[in-house]
Amino acid sequence: MPKDISAATSSDMTNVVEDWEVTALSTDGTTDQDETEWVNSKWTTYWGYFNSIPDLKSAILMKAIWNVGKGYTADPETQVILDHITGKGKDTFEDILFNMEVIRRVGGDSFAEIIKDEETGILVNLKPLDPGSMKIIYDRKGIIKRYEQTNKLPKGERSIIKFKPEDIFHLSNNYLADQIHGISDIEALEETIKAEAESFKDIKQVMHHQAKPFIVFKLKTDNQTKIDELVAKIDTLRNKGEDLYIPDDEDIFSYEVVQVNVNQFVLAWRDDIRNKFYRAMGLPLIVFGQAGQTESGGKIEYLAHEQVFEHDQKYIERHVWEQLGLRIDLIPPTSLLDNLQTDQRKDAAQGMEIQPQDLTAAKGGG
Repeated sequence: MPKDISAATSSDMTNVVEDWEVTALSTDGTTDQDETEWVNSKWTTYWGYFNSIPDLKSAILMKAIWNVGKGYTADPETQVILDHITGKGKDTFEDILFNMEVIRRVGGDSFAEIIKDEETGILVNLKPLDPGSMKIIYDRKGIIKRYEQTNKLPKGERSIIKFKPEDIFHLSNNYLADQIHGISDIEALEETIKAEAESFKDIKQVMHHQAKPFIVFKLKTDNQTKIDELVAKIDTLRNKGEDLYIPDDEDIFSYEVVQVNVNQFVLAWRDDIRNKFYRAMGLPLIVFGQAGQTESGGKIEYLAHEQVFEHDQKYIERHVWEQLGLRIDLIPPTSLLDNLQTDQRKDAAQGMEIQPQDLTAAKGGG
C-alpha cells in the first residue's frame, strides 16, 4: 500500500555538513620592540616534503630550471668575477643561483654568505647556508638589522655567528605585505601534498592486491592441526607463486578471490592532484604534455606563462645587482611569440581568400 507522503521528513544537511571556511591569518610583521626575530621553524618539514613527493620536487626543480637554467650574460669584468666563485669548492655561480632559486621556493627564503676581498671589496665567493640555521633580526622600524647563524657552525666557532646585512645574499619568495620573511610555495600546497601521498598509498595497495589478490579461504575443518598445516602450505606456495594440487574433495576447502578495481574517477582525481603542483608553480602544463586539446591552445598557455618567467628573472637580476653589485641578464626560456605572430599572419591571409560560397547570391526580402 502507498504510504502517506505527508509523514516524510527532510534531512538537515545545512546543520550537519559544515561549510568550509578559510583560516584567518595575520602577517609576521615587526612588533613594538627593539628587535624582532624570525627563524624558519618549518624548514625541516618543507625539506621533507620536497624530497618525499616526486611531483612536488619535479615542479619546483622545473620552475628553477626555467628561471635560471639557461644561464646568464654579463660584461667581461663581471664575468671574470663570477667565473671565480666556487661556493663550497666545486660550485659555479650558476650552481649557486639555481640552489638559491630552489631553496627560496621550498623554504620561503634562501641565504648565502657573501665573501669579499678585504682590501678591494670585490666579491670572491658565495657560500650557500642552511635556511633552518639562519635567524633574521629586524629593528623597530622593520629594517633588517643583522643575521645570525645558530647551528651547523664551523668546528670551534662560538654558539652564534652574527652577520651584517651586507654580508648575506638573501632571496625571498612571495615577500608580501609587511612580512619579515618569504612564504614557501609548499605552504599553500600542504593539503594537496597530503592528498597525493594518501592517494598514492591507497592505489599502490590496491594495485599490489591485483597482482597478489586478497583471498578468503574457507576451510572445511575445525581441526587446528589441519588448519595450521594448510595455512603454512598455502602461504609458502603463494610466496613462491606456485600452484596447489589437491584431490577433488570440497570437504577440504573452497576459496573466494576478492578483486578491487580502481574507479576511473579516482585515477582522474589523482592526475588532477599531480597537475596542481605545476599549476601552483606557474608552469605551463604543455611542457609536460598535459595541457589543452589543441596546438593553438597550448601555445597561448605557454605564452601567458612567459610573463611569469620574466617577472621571476627580473627579481633575481635586481637582487644580484642590489646585494652583490653585479649586473647579469638571465637568458629567458624560448619564446613562442614569433611563432604565434606567424600563425596569425597565416590566418589573416587565409581569411582574405575568396571561397565559393562567397559568390552565392543571398536570398532575402526586399
